[in-house]
This record gives sequence, structure tokens and C-alpha cells, in this order.
Amino acid sequence: MKEPSVNVLGEKLEPCSAKPLTGFFRNGCCDTGPEDRGRHTVCAVMTAEFLAMSKYLGNDLSTPRPEFGFAGLKPGDRWCLCASRFLQAYEEGAAPEVNLAATHIQTLDIVPLDVLQANAVQP
Repeated sequence: MKEPSVNVLGEKLEPCSAKPLTGFFRNGCCDTGPEDRGRHTVCAVMTAEFLAMSKYLGNDLSTPRPEFGFAGLKPGDRWCLCASRFLQAYEEGAAPEVNLAATHIQTLDIVPLDVLQANAVQP
């Protein structure tokens, strides 16, 4: 049996979003595995600024794609982002907020904890 995934705080990984259903495995969590080459591990809260930047960079997350069962994201939606895209957005000043409890520990291989904490969703 697989051990539970761990978040960046060293605790059990919490779900990111069921509506829209997110995660590399579309299980609502920012789980990862060897087949997840993009490392979709950051549970981010979408902003208009981030969605515009992502679209400009060639990853349109806001346009609905019904043929893939994808309704398109809007500001406020939670989504498992690639760690490298989050870091790029941070460096460009367009990083979305992050739910630390739902962000997989493997994110720390790419994004420093202090960067994630600086962008953490405030309770």
C-alpha cells in the first residue's frame, strides 16, 4: 500500500480542489509520481494576472476545452500548478497565492520554502 503523501509543512497532504477537479492524477490532490514530468505539486489560487501570464506563455488555463472535460479556470479557483511555472511566475511578480497544506513536499526540490511561505494563503 502506498504511503500517504506529505506536504511542504511535513504533514499529510490535504486536497487542493474537487471543483474544478485538479491534480496530475485528477484526484483533487497535488500528488506526484515518476510519470508527472511537470511536477504538478503547487496548490495555487488562480488570479487574473497569473492566468493572463500563463496564457501568454502558451499554457491557456482559462479557456474552456469541453473536448477534454475542462471548463477553464477563473480567479479564485484552486489548481495544481507545475512547480517550475510557479517559480517563474514568482520571479516575474505574478505568483498566485499558495495553499501550503495542499502543496506536495517535492515542490521543495524546485521552489524554496520561504518563497512558498511568502505567497501563502492567509487564513
